[in-house]
Order: sequence, then structure tokens, then C-alpha cells
Amino acid sequence: MSLELSRDREESEEESRRQKLMRLREQNLDPFQIERYEITHHAEEILRDFDRFEDQEARVAGRLTGARTMGKALFLDLSDSTGTLQLYVKKDVVGEAAFERIRDLLDVGDIVGVRGAVFRTRSGEISLRVLELSVLAKAMRPLPFGKRSRDGRTWYDLSDQELRYRQRYADLAVHPDVRELFIKRGRVVQAMRRFLDDEGFLEVETPMMQTIHGGAAARPFVSHHNALDLDLYLRVSPELYLKRLIIGGFDKVYEINRNFRNEGIDRTHNPEFTMMELYQAYSDLDDIMALTERMILRIVADVRGDSRFGFEGAEIDLAIPWARLPMLAAIQERSGIAAAQLGDYEEARRLAEGRGVDVTRDRTLGEVINKLFEHFVERTLIQPTFITDYPVDISPLAKKSAADPKLTRRFELFIGGQELGNAFSELNDPCDQRERFMAQASKQAQGDVEAHPMDEDYLLALEYGMPPTGGLGIGIDRLVMLLTDTSSIKDVILFPLLKPAGQGLS
Repeated sequence: MSLELSRDREESEEESRRQKLMRLREQNLDPFQIERYEITHHAEEILRDFDRFEDQEARVAGRLTGARTMGKALFLDLSDSTGTLQLYVKKDVVGEAAFERIRDLLDVGDIVGVRGAVFRTRSGEISLRVLELSVLAKAMRPLPFGKRSRDGRTWYDLSDQELRYRQRYADLAVHPDVRELFIKRGRVVQAMRRFLDDEGFLEVETPMMQTIHGGAAARPFVSHHNALDLDLYLRVSPELYLKRLIIGGFDKVYEINRNFRNEGIDRTHNPEFTMMELYQAYSDLDDIMALTERMILRIVADVRGDSRFGFEGAEIDLAIPWARLPMLAAIQERSGIAAAQLGDYEEARRLAEGRGVDVTRDRTLGEVINKLFEHFVERTLIQPTFITDYPVDISPLAKKSAADPKLTRRFELFIGGQELGNAFSELNDPCDQRERFMAQASKQAQGDVEAHPMDEDYLLALEYGMPPTGGLGIGIDRLVMLLTDTSSIKDVILFPLLKPAGQGLS
């Protein structure tokens, strides 16, 4: 049958489809001339509420994803954005001409609109008895459908992972589970917005192109504005602009948008990624911890329905309160290096190198401590854990700890062995902030391309007075990875950045 396999095996599949399009046009049935199709039902609601729709007429539309022939009847699978519904085409119902046209001129992958009656076949399958079928778009290239399953239906199989990323449209068309993953991603963002709106936060938008790339230790992408003859940077973070809004009188603000960092690509990093950042005036790090717990639990309840779930073979339990663990204590627990041994740069460096940790590019004590943490601790943090008390020199925008001024009031949230969030009791002392920026400028002068630049306008804003403020950033992509048990960030970004075709994934 034409729907399943080209009859002329010597003719290319693409040429066969072009010929079928010509024949449709000869019958004044050019699918590309159709502008709209009225849909009254979707596959999911028919399957879910069959008793309500039985014997009723319905109009559905979608892509043909499978076909079987049984004498004078055709069984087709129509997939729309909600699911897959079987179509039953009988010659004595649609007429001989229409039956032959459907049988001979349609292909798997074509987009069709169907009017029919809802019924259940003798085998018990909910189906649509076709009364009329319109071709809405001809698939001129075959989608990469794979083997047939035992019941004769299409088994979705696009095994080339690189091709799936490069042709995400084909991946989505043939993999319902991939579509479902991105539906869940949308639900994660929706649930986060609902939570923050309910908490009284205002969603705002801040510049994507900035004259100074502040807010994070990251190498920026550089662009140029011709009319102004001005170099601009794609933002690495919205932080300093959001805190300007706190200074301006907003008490609670958040933004969900893209950040851009000119860094390597791996299973948890993509140069273009989505972040949520929020700032709440008159609050501290402990308030932000409690907010983070409530927010993620609310999102999980909306998306998964259960605070216990699997991720990469481990069971995650989000029951609160989550663990709180100072960074130095975590290093001591996992490596045996006592906190007292990490008070001097040269000593810390020697201890790290003695344990096989490469710190050749780390110029400060805080950087060495952070490298020890990443090596010994990070991947072991499976259950939700707030790691606190980060060194000052790697936290230039966080308040110093009153208990130990070498450390800051900062946490990073880890779940499933990866960082999901970063938060501060925000530094609001303009004199201290200037000194921190100057220390970062010194690192930049020594060749550190990720050091934070001096931002005089932000310092000016701080001099007008910023109230005590808590801030939080959550990586949306990594959160979706966690909630969908996905091991690569490329799988949760619709169009991840890749090398040109033929050069590999990254």
C-alpha cells in the first residue's frame, strides 16, 4: 500500500511524493492552497471521554503516523498535539474515488483533516469512522519513522541522537515522549510564574544587551552596535538590573529569560540557557531558603504530583526541611581535609594537588576551595542540600558573614548531584562593593576572562541606598532535567547550540 511503502522501489521516496502531489493538483486538491481547517475535537478528549462522544460527529486534524490495509478498509493513525487516534476508512462509506485517493496518494507524514463519527471497533479500539478526509499538507520528505511493532503500527525510532538535535522538528514529529517532555517544561515555567505571582512578585524585563556584562563570573559574548559605534555584551545575568529596581522602590521582582555565557558545552551547560532570578527586599538568606523550598515543592506538585521521584537511578525526596551544610564542612566530610587546613592559599593548593585536583588556573584561596568542593562533594549531593558559607573572593555580590568575614551569606542548591540555584543575602554596602569590584578588576588584569567587571553606574545606584535584600537564581533547564529524569541539557532545550553538521555535537 502506498501509505506504508512506495510501490516503485526504483523511484526515490521524494520523487514518489512529488508525483503524488502532482496527481492531487490534477484533481484540484492542492493541499497547499488550504488556509484553515475547523477542528472540533482532539484525540485525547475523544479517547478520554468516549462515552460522551460515541456516535457523535467530530472533526480532527493532525499527522498520519501509521497505516494498515485490510481489504476494502484502511486503518490509519492520526497524531495531533494531544495523542493518537485510529481512523477507519471504508470504501462504501467514503466512496470509491476518495478511497483510492487516500490509499494511493497519501503517505505517512502527511497532514490531514478528518470529519467522522466516533465509535469503537470490534476489537475494542476507540476510532473515528471517516466520512471525509482532506489533505492539508503533503510531506515531501519521509519522516524518520522506524520499525513496525507487533500490532502493525509505527514504532517511533530515530536513533541518531545528533540528527534528533539538529532536526528537532523531525524528532518532535515522530517521538510523542519528546513532545511530552517539552509540554512538561512549559508547565514548570507556568507553575513557577503562578507561585511567584501568588507570592506578590512582579515580573519584569531587563536588558539583554548591556554595556557592562555584570552579575556573574562568566565570559560574555560580544556584539557591536553600528549606529552608536558601541560594543555591547549579551547578558550573563540580569542581577544588577534587577537590584537597581529594588533600589528604585520595588520590593519583589523576578525575571524568567535567557542568559548567554561564552563557555564550554557539556551535559549541564549550554551557552544560551534560561534562568529565573528574583529579589525580595527586607529579607535574608534564610527567607530565600524557605521560599526556594516552597516554590520547588509547588512546581513539583503541579508537574509530577509527588515529592518523591527517580532521577538517574536514585530516589529524590523533596520533603522539607532540606539539608543545610557549610562548604568547608562538606569538603571535610567528603575528602578528609579539615576546614582549618584551608585558611592559606599555598597550603590549600598543596593539599588539592596531593589529592589529584588540578588547581593550576586557580589564583585565589576561594577558587581552590571551590575546586575541592566540585571534585569531592558536588556529585554526591543527591538529596536536596543548601551548601552555604562560600568564600568572599568567589562571591563578589554577597554580604559577608557576621560570624566569619572571610565567608559570605550565600547558598547554592544541589539536587541529584548538580547545582540548580544560587542565592545571596545581597551586598548593599557601596564601599564594600567597590572593594570587591576592584579585587575582581585585578583578577581581570591578570587574565581572568570570567572576573566581574567594574560597574560604576551600579555603584552609583547603591549609594542611593538598597534595603536588605535576598536574591535567588534558578536554572530552568536543569530543573526540567531533574523533573523529567533527563541526563543531558540538550534534551530539554528545543534547539541546543551545536557545531556545524559533520563536526559533531559540541
